[in-house]
Amino acid sequence: MQQHGLKQKDLPEVGSQGVVSEILSGRRELNVRQVRALAKRFGVSAKTFL
Repeated sequence: MQQHGLKQKDLPEVGSQGVVSEILSGRRELNVRQVRALAKRFGVSAKTFL
């Protein structure tokens, strides 16, 4: 996120800021939909987020 200058609010494809916060803190894991959305956004393989 730092490399791209992103904040939690800049990732609506993942979910609300609360959901993003939980993922970043390790309290929640990414689901398949979120992994696919992030892979598409950043142009990387979904495996990057697994």
